[in-house]
Amino acid sequence: MAPETWLAFLLASAALLAIPGPTILLVIGQSLGAGRGRALPLVAGVALGDLTAMTLSLAGLGALLAASSLAFTILKWGGAAYLVWLGVQLWRAPVPAAAGPPLCARRAFRDSYVVTALNPKSIAFFVAFVPQFLDGSRAFLPQAAILVASFVTLAAGNALLYALLAGRMSGLVTRPALRRGFNRLGGGMLVGAGLATAAMRRT
Repeated sequence: MAPETWLAFLLASAALLAIPGPTILLVIGQSLGAGRGRALPLVAGVALGDLTAMTLSLAGLGALLAASSLAFTILKWGGAAYLVWLGVQLWRAPVPAAAGPPLCARRAFRDSYVVTALNPKSIAFFVAFVPQFLDGSRAFLPQAAILVASFVTLAAGNALLYALLAGRMSGLVTRPALRRGFNRLGGGMLVGAGLATAAMRRT
């Protein structure tokens, strides 16, 4: 792969990641409700989710989703329902007057992984986006590995930035009433992301 092709891929990926989607709304919503302590598990889930989505795309699932209305719809509604469920859980979460129990890293990781990996729009997009930067005269696997690793690294850094900023906002608030407000703001964002996912259409 030529260096200029790789650089073009990095720039295009950065532009894509700058637009918040369901995954980033999940990261912000969870970080607002829980503070910076949840940042690393969320980011790890995003990274593994993007790795899964890109791998599935290159393996051919993206073509299936683009061709099959039923497969796309199943993944779309499953992801939308999961986001809404997470939003309702965060909205209703109790806010103790004192410091609460340690954050559940496993759950934060699971939530961000599921939302990222099972986003049908991303899988279908990757199958159209990534091949544009592949050189047909060179071996496929090394090029694909470079592009996947590059995108996953950028996505993780982007998610970490959003998580730390949202977590800092939440961490500055100690009054239960204000923390409840942050929970509800984050929960509302997740529900909104779920509704936006449900409204997606195949292109």
